[in-house]
Amino acid sequence: MTAELGHYALALALALALLQGVAPLLGAARERHAAWMALAVPAAWLQLAALALAYACLTQAFIDTDFSVKLVAEHAHTSLPLVYRITAVWGNHEGSILLWALILAGWGAAVAWRTHALDEATRARVLGVMGLVGAGFLLFVLFTSNPFARLADAPLQGRDLNPLLQDPGMVIHPPLLYMGYVGLVVPFAFALAALMAGRLDAAWARASRPWTLCAWAFLTLGIALGSFWAYYELGWGGWWFWDPVENASFMPWLLATALLHSLAVSEKRGAFRAWTVLLAIGGFSLSLLGTFIVRSGVLSSVHAFATDATRGLFILALLATVTGGSLALFAARFPAAARGGPVAPLSREALLLVNNLLLVVATAAVLLGTLYPLVIDALGLGKLSVGPPYFNAVFLPLMMPALLLMGVGPLVRWQRDHLPRLAQALRGVVLLALAAAALLPLALARVEPGLLVGLTLALWIALATAWQALQRWRQAPQHGAWARLRALPGGQHAMVLAHLGVAVFVAGATLVTHGQQERDVRLLPGQSLDLGGHRYTLSEVAALRGPNYRAVQATVAVTRAGEPVATLRPQRRVYDSLRMPMTEVAIHRRLSRDLYVALGEPLGDGSWALRVHHKPWVNLIWLGAALMALGGGVAAAARRDRRARAVAADLPALPAPEGAP
Repeated sequence: MTAELGHYALALALALALLQGVAPLLGAARERHAAWMALAVPAAWLQLAALALAYACLTQAFIDTDFSVKLVAEHAHTSLPLVYRITAVWGNHEGSILLWALILAGWGAAVAWRTHALDEATRARVLGVMGLVGAGFLLFVLFTSNPFARLADAPLQGRDLNPLLQDPGMVIHPPLLYMGYVGLVVPFAFALAALMAGRLDAAWARASRPWTLCAWAFLTLGIALGSFWAYYELGWGGWWFWDPVENASFMPWLLATALLHSLAVSEKRGAFRAWTVLLAIGGFSLSLLGTFIVRSGVLSSVHAFATDATRGLFILALLATVTGGSLALFAARFPAAARGGPVAPLSREALLLVNNLLLVVATAAVLLGTLYPLVIDALGLGKLSVGPPYFNAVFLPLMMPALLLMGVGPLVRWQRDHLPRLAQALRGVVLLALAAAALLPLALARVEPGLLVGLTLALWIALATAWQALQRWRQAPQHGAWARLRALPGGQHAMVLAHLGVAVFVAGATLVTHGQQERDVRLLPGQSLDLGGHRYTLSEVAALRGPNYRAVQATVAVTRAGEPVATLRPQRRVYDSLRMPMTEVAIHRRLSRDLYVALGEPLGDGSWALRVHHKPWVNLIWLGAALMALGGGVAAAARRDRRARAVAADLPALPAPEGAP
């Protein structure tokens, strides 16, 4: 009865999502019918409870290995460790969509809980939009992706979970990524609520910004963890490959980054209102597009689940409805949304506008490279592969001016600045950056243009961020270093963390790209390889038995100048049920480098294929991403300045047409 209970809970959740989506919007449209608007909050909480029950039922079916449930039979096995039976719930199409719906309901309940300060009509509209989106996904689950479908004849044994997913990364990566992906529905809902009400004022931007920061921080962590997982799990040693599914999560991140900066301008200066609405719509639309790419069957990838075209058509219809409807509403309100004061050429607003343009163009470039091969294939015009050469040639040049502006922007004043004052403010940091760049060739073992450019940009961002923070610290009226530091607003600390995170990331990506070394070798036990100043000696290769796999494990002794450094034990596994070979790499990790060994096939005469990597400073990539996410979290948690800005306070409310929700 567990599966049936879960199915009934899904049906109940759909009814509650429709109630949450329809009644509050009608109540807000019909002269603020209080009773209907009041249904939004309890409906959001009850929808979360119903989906939590459904998810718990599916989880229990996996724990019990109930093979009468089709999904369990296809993705579980009696020998599968418990932790992977639990994570197998989202290691497939149906379960991952159920997790999506659950997280969406969780965001809705969080909005219902934390938005008491909003007026009732705005709250009802925001929750109403989220309810309609949730209803769309629940219709998708119930009619095309039912996770509780039964089998007439239950097998005695399941097919097992894909070995690629039997990894600790599977426990953390998908929930974090979904928290960011789905969390972009909140700024989307706030944007539509503001359009419906005709009130694109500072209050809307102020209310939306913390939610956007939270979603952006989760998405940053999710992408970084996915990169780290692929780095050590796939045995290839890379951290980013411009895979279509990687791009599907990266594109919403780019637009969410632009949205954060646009919200700051809308809140402080009352400008960029049309920009902000479009970025909110675009960010969530790209999240839906990513769902379509992964679950439509249009591509084959280690990330992709579904192969049923019907599911892809449903998601495509949902994407068209959400994006088309929201853009139609924006078009109807465009003259009002476009209102705003002039932007001076030399002002922080102007630099943020340029930053947003660069991010949007970069997103469009990634979108073109991702979708063009799919469109060509769908039209029957042949197979086309767009890989790293295209993305590196198009994306990286767009990011260079954005990184330069990152150092300048915080030093420029709002509304209007003057070139002599800005030159004075930048003089010190420019001199420091030039001196550091001049010393780089002396500190590097080899000099390459790309290496120098990347490290110079990283140094520029770090020095400019530290310089601006120092100026703010010196201007604080408090006495004592610690008192001044504590007096700085939380947003200042958050910006420093996030921008330093970008600098660390750029430095790590540059150093590992230009300094990594790799060798594929054939070794007999007792033979050695020298790479990156280390000697790798294959000691032995032995068989071993895991809980649901058989493996051979190599023992590789690593020394440097004759001194022992580490003993690495890479494995090559074959899983019992699927007979699928897997490479489990061994890594000796330090902040300054990774020693990375992957075991290949036996080559006869007792020799084995090994792939050995020396990865200098690769861990700065994930450290930088962690700092960025921490900055986003600090900003979201920081106490907001509740005083209305003078300019924003003077912005007129936009009249809503009669009968508009």
